[in-house]
Amino acid sequence: MDEVIKRKLLIDHFSNYITDHKRDFLDQVLNLRTRYVTVVLEEIYQSQNASAVIRTCECMGIQDIHLIENETKYAINRRVLKGSYKWVDLIKYRNKEGNATKICFDRLRSMGYKILVTDPSPDGISVHDVPIGQKIAVVMGNELHGTSDYAIRHADLKVRIPMYGFTESLNISVSAAICLNTWVPKLHQSNISWQLSDDEKEDIRLRWLRKMMKRPEIMEREFLKSIQ
Repeated sequence: MDEVIKRKLLIDHFSNYITDHKRDFLDQVLNLRTRYVTVVLEEIYQSQNASAVIRTCECMGIQDIHLIENETKYAINRRVLKGSYKWVDLIKYRNKEGNATKICFDRLRSMGYKILVTDPSPDGISVHDVPIGQKIAVVMGNELHGTSDYAIRHADLKVRIPMYGFTESLNISVSAAICLNTWVPKLHQSNISWQLSDDEKEDIRLRWLRKMMKRPEIMEREFLKSIQ
């Protein structure tokens, strides 16, 4: 069976098992999803911080979060996530040579992203002045050292959040919220094609529907068997 036809049949089948309200809400959220902006987390030590960023991303309509794990492996903190991880794509980079940041950056650039690194130094551009004419990947470093030297050297732009007190940095989840709440509304008000393609939407729709089902594997297997 053609995969596109199979996907459509499964979407129609699973949609019969959710309410009209849930179906409409799924459509609403999906239409506001974007991969035009993405977030990169580099070596985040504390699971609650990384999980809070993932939750923020989901709330702001960001579909992809990239996790660089040179030395530190991301661990889920379900109490903080509140289920948000089920609706986003977590893309992990980890290798024995320890150059996962390079691998991540190479992939992002191949996808057309401009790489921004958050850094409190005064030579960075204000988050409010970041141009949105190109896809944005914003890199956030760990709680102790910030972003790596490699990330700073190889990013296209350093970005800072203006602050007016003695403390030099914000919690990473707060930084993510400020960045996304600055750029995402600008996208929504622009003429930029920031939404997902129809094919991306249908792929995600099916994955989300599966997550709404109890025992979706059995349901899917029995349905496909019935139409053969």
